[in-house]
Amino acid sequence: MQAVNRWFCPVPNLANSSSMLQRSLNRLSSGSKIVTPADDAGGLAVSVKLSAAATRSGATASNIGNAVSFLQTQDGALKVAGDILNRMSELKTLHGDVTKTTGDQANYNTEFTALQAQLTAISNEKFNGKSLFGTSTSSVSVTEDSSTSSAVTLAAADLTSTASGGVGVVTANTTSTSLGAITLANITDALETVATMRAANGAGQSRLGFAGSLLTTNKANLEAANSRIVDVDVAQESTQLARWNTLVQAGTAMLAQANGSAQTALRLLQ
Repeated sequence: MQAVNRWFCPVPNLANSSSMLQRSLNRLSSGSKIVTPADDAGGLAVSVKLSAAATRSGATASNIGNAVSFLQTQDGALKVAGDILNRMSELKTLHGDVTKTTGDQANYNTEFTALQAQLTAISNEKFNGKSLFGTSTSSVSVTEDSSTSSAVTLAAADLTSTASGGVGVVTANTTSTSLGAITLANITDALETVATMRAANGAGQSRLGFAGSLLTTNKANLEAANSRIVDVDVAQESTQLARWNTLVQAGTAMLAQANGSAQTALRLLQ
C-alpha cells in the first residue's frame, strides 16, 4: 500500500486538471481571458488604461457632435441674419427712390425698424442655454487626452458690435437709426461680416468633422487592442477545455483504480 502511494498517486494530477478545467470554464462563460488579476497582472493593467482611453474617446466624440450641432444652429441663425440684411439693403435702395412720398418712405422705414428688432432677437439666440453669438472664442477638445495643442478653436461671432463693418450698425438703437440715417455701405459691410462669420463657421464644422472621424478610428483601434488582451479566444479555449476535461476523466478513472488496488491489497492481508 505504501508503494502504491509513493509511486502512483493520481490525486495531485487530478487536482491540477480540475483546476485548469474550471479555469477554462470560467474563461468561456465570462468571455474574458483575465478572470482574476493573477491570470495576467500586466495585461490587466494595460487593459484598464486602454479601456479608459476608449471610453474617453466615446465621450469626446459626443462632445464633438454637440459642437457641430452648435455650429449648425449658429449657421442657421447667420443665414437668416444675412437674408434680413439683404432685405434691408433692398429697402434702403427703394427708400431712395425720388418718386416716393414721405408716407412711402415711412412705410419702408417701418419694415426696416421691425427687421432691426429681429436682428437683435437673433443676436440673443441660445443653444442649450449657451449664447450662439458673443465676443469670445470657444475651444473644443478633439482627443481623448484633452490635448490643448490639437483643440479646435471656434471663432467668435458677434452680432452686436458697432465697430466699422460690424453687424451691430443696424442692430444698435433702433429708435435713432432709420433708413434715412443709415448708409447702404453700412448694410453691405454688415452683409460681408455675416458672410465671413459663416465661412469661419463652415471651416470649424469641416475640421470638427475630420477630427471626429479620426477619433472614431482611434477608438476602434483602442477597443481592438484591448480585446486582444482580455477577450478569450473561443476556439483555442474550447480546445483547452476538451483537453482538461479528458484529463479530469482519466485522472478520476486512475484514482478509482488506485483505490481499487489498495482495497485488493487489504483483502490479501486479511
